[in-house]
Amino acid sequence: MELKTNAALIIIDQQKGILHPKLGRRNNPQAEERILDLLTHWRRTGRPVIHVQHLSRSPESVFWPEQSGVEFQVRFQPRTGEQLIQKQVPDAFCSTRLEASLREAGIDQLVIVGVATNNSVESTVRTAGNLGFDAWVAEDACFTFDKADFFGKAHTAEEVHAMSLGNLHGEYATVVSTAAILKSD
Repeated sequence: MELKTNAALIIIDQQKGILHPKLGRRNNPQAEERILDLLTHWRRTGRPVIHVQHLSRSPESVFWPEQSGVEFQVRFQPRTGEQLIQKQVPDAFCSTRLEASLREAGIDQLVIVGVATNNSVESTVRTAGNLGFDAWVAEDACFTFDKADFFGKAHTAEEVHAMSLGNLHGEYATVVSTAAILKSD
C-alpha cells in the first residue's frame, strides 16, 4: 500500500446541512477531525484536493440550494486551486466532470472520505472501483446515521457504517484507517 504523489483526496458533502439534528444519531464523532488530518496532509504535500458538494433537487433536503445547509462548513471551504464538483445525486461521478478531470490530470488513485458512508460515499466508491481507479476509503473519516433496513428492522449508525464498508472492501476499494494512509506516504 503506497500513496502516490498525485493521489486525489475526495471530500464528499462536508456541508452545513449534514450537521442538522433531523438526520438523527450518527457514528464516528471524530470523522471530521480525521478528514482535517488528511486535508492538512494533502495541502502540505501539494496533492490534488476535490470537494464534492451536493445540490439536492428536493426542497426538503438539508442540501437544498436555497438555504444555508448547502454551503460548505467553514473548516472544509475549498481553497484556490482545489477542485469543486457539484452533484445532484449521491454518486459524484454521475453527470459531473469528475472522471474526465481525473483522467486529464493522470490521476488513478483516490482517497475518498465524507458522508454518508452508505449513501454518497458508497455510491461514489463503487463507481470509482468500476471505472478502474485505485480507490481507498478512510473508514474513520466517514460517518453515517441510524437507519432501518427494508424490512423495518432498526440498525445503529455503527452497523450501517460497518456493512457499507464491508460492501466496498476488496471489491471496489481498499478500506483503511486515516493513520494507515498517512503512514503509507
